[in-house]
Amino acid sequence: MIWDLASGKGLQIHHGHSNFIYSVAFSPDGQLLALGSGDKIINILDLASGKYLQTLQGHRNSVYSVAFSPNGQ
Repeated sequence: MIWDLASGKGLQIHHGHSNFIYSVAFSPDGQLLALGSGDKIINILDLASGKYLQTLQGHRNSVYSVAFSPNGQ
């Protein structure tokens, strides 16, 4: 669950993973969310639309840490 602190409402998202989410990171502009999971996948979610922009596959193990660089990459 992601909470909108201004309104106090929870924003439900369908994370698209088949295992636990171990890590999340917001992009510097707050528009994107990266989710790393035990299913060895990272999904990049557009928070405004709720749609997935990219799925990054190929990890050998669970993804325990995700991050955006300061320029949003």
